[in-house]
Amino acid sequence: MKTPKKTKYTYDYPRPMVTVDAVVFTERDGRLEVLLIQRGRDPFAGYWALPGGFVEMDETLEAAARRELEEETGLRGVALEQLRAFGDPGRDPRGRSIAIAFTGEADWRVHAPRGADDAADARWFPVDALPPLAFDHREIVEYAVGTKRKDTQR
Repeated sequence: MKTPKKTKYTYDYPRPMVTVDAVVFTERDGRLEVLLIQRGRDPFAGYWALPGGFVEMDETLEAAARRELEEETGLRGVALEQLRAFGDPGRDPRGRSIAIAFTGEADWRVHAPRGADDAADARWFPVDALPPLAFDHREIVEYAVGTKRKDTQR
């Protein structure tokens, strides 16, 4: 099998970074919780954040979200659905970044997260008692919770 040739991408205009974030929910004792990782690196080292990261050149957005979720928390087999793009110019101190958020659900009794890769820790948090979050992740979680509640009311 022939290995694809690596291409160097260069353009005359600035372009944003593309990232993915996974908003994974669980329900425990009638309370909605979301999976967060504690960042092990800057920016926002020590802060809690959604599992996620950069999209590789040769992978789909969904594959990137699944890869990052597994690398940072150990969770596999979680069905993910694309939620929305988030792209405020100041959302990432490293530069212009666009994040594609995905949502999913997991049973906390089956999926015990563990911090790995660049995540120092991973835990479930009640959505009504979130710690300070990195980037614009509070906005992403709030949007996902609102969408989930609308879907539940149908």
